[in-house]
Amino acid sequence: MRDFQKPGRSPVYASKAMVSTSHPLSSAAALDVLRKGGNAVDAALAAVSVQCVVEPASTSVGGDCFCLYAPVGSKQPIAINGSGRAPKRLTADWLIANGFDAIPQNSPHSVTVPTAVDAWVTLNNDYGKKPLGDILEYAIEYANNGYPVGQRVAFDFANTIDLIRQDKDLSELFLSDGKTLPVGFNHKQTNLAKTLEEIAKKGRDGFFSGWVADDIIEKLASLGGFHQKDDFDEATANYVQPISSEFRGHKIWQCPPNGQGVIALLLLNMVSQIDCYGDDPINLKRIHFEIEAGKLAYRDRSAVLADPEFSSVPVEQLLSQEYAEELLSQIREDRSISSLPKSTLPAHSNTVYISVIDEERNACSLINTIYNSFGSGLFAPKSGVLLHNRGMGFVLEKNHPNCLEPGKRPLHTIIPGLVTKEDKLIMSYGVMGGEYQAFGHMQFLSRFFDYGLDIQTAQDKPRFFPDPFSEFIDLETTIPQKIQDDLVRIGHKVRKAIIPIGGSQAIHLDKVTNVLNAGSDPRKDGMAIGF
Repeated sequence: MRDFQKPGRSPVYASKAMVSTSHPLSSAAALDVLRKGGNAVDAALAAVSVQCVVEPASTSVGGDCFCLYAPVGSKQPIAINGSGRAPKRLTADWLIANGFDAIPQNSPHSVTVPTAVDAWVTLNNDYGKKPLGDILEYAIEYANNGYPVGQRVAFDFANTIDLIRQDKDLSELFLSDGKTLPVGFNHKQTNLAKTLEEIAKKGRDGFFSGWVADDIIEKLASLGGFHQKDDFDEATANYVQPISSEFRGHKIWQCPPNGQGVIALLLLNMVSQIDCYGDDPINLKRIHFEIEAGKLAYRDRSAVLADPEFSSVPVEQLLSQEYAEELLSQIREDRSISSLPKSTLPAHSNTVYISVIDEERNACSLINTIYNSFGSGLFAPKSGVLLHNRGMGFVLEKNHPNCLEPGKRPLHTIIPGLVTKEDKLIMSYGVMGGEYQAFGHMQFLSRFFDYGLDIQTAQDKPRFFPDPFSEFIDLETTIPQKIQDDLVRIGHKVRKAIIPIGGSQAIHLDKVTNVLNAGSDPRKDGMAIGF
């Protein structure tokens, strides 16, 4: 139990149903759907559509989506991959020939065909109880009549002003007198409301056909993009076979590649063999071992993770305990890894998360993304659709498994999670934060199961992350200075995290009492709420 004389949040408890999101208006919409008889899928879709309006730096209808849904009584969750594919006419050869050595954030080539809406419609048709129009009415109202900009949203706006300024259409909506929108500003997105109304009436055709798709294609084509109508016609979310691994007597479920869920499971396999080194996870030895495990796991992510339709991903080997032991044997207790050893795997060539458990104990773990804050920064003006930049997940290195190819999905960072025990639901959880997410899953679950922290405290604790694109370890400012100094002493290059590391939501079901308890990350403005 927390010290009530110190700042903090208590876990939220409820008997019937629970929702946890990163925005209060999103949580409120989901709770209303649950009270009106909707199930976990209905509530999650209402929440995510609201967040596309009220948390626009983090997500959009012009983004991608992954979901794990556990219907009550099922032995394994249903997984859906709603990530987009590269345009069929765009090739790595063309990009290289035209001077690209990587895909820039604000380039039309960073925009794969956004597929979140198809995932929403598919889930609604197959597992929802409410009509899509009823679910989207909350988001439509906020888009038409406005929503007040909260503190974290205003913070994200201000941090992205340079990107916003690069697109005239985006600037017109998200800047006022040359500045980003302040806290409390009532912000309307009437064109996005029209798009949401179109989706409510026509389902997937409301986004992928007609004037909405035309507006998106026209915007991208005006900037040199290769997207055409048939790319949108063929954009579909796919049901996939979930993957899992055991951790502390529980089964942890993830979506398979092209997402990085397999790396989260690899990290859990590794930390299952690491000592806690005390009662609190913020201690030098534990932090050191987690950092080193992260370096090795993300090395493998960069080497082999890709679209399995185009390249064989060694999932079985990545999930084996033997491979986790092999990686752990490369970690020294008293010194950081200065040069990563070569992987022994076979060689071959900002986001929002929503957790809902309903009265029947169906669970929906859903994550929707535009990748970086404000995605590509490209905004289709007539439809009000902000476009993601997930194409940056591709590389342009020939023969690399994640090299861009027409119709291919890039490496994806977003990963919803579920936990079961003896085929019974235990937890719906997820972590936001781009590359951090796999590492964040490991940190959250280990803090919950290994250290016995409650579901809120496990999210509150200070975070750190070995940046896979540099030599630096990002540390939140709440990590004690003594530990920071000791990390440097044993060879780590540390730096202050520019923004809080990630975000998270989680709901736990107590199998003895059947009571739900939940937490919502204080790094965001959201909340857990139930009834």
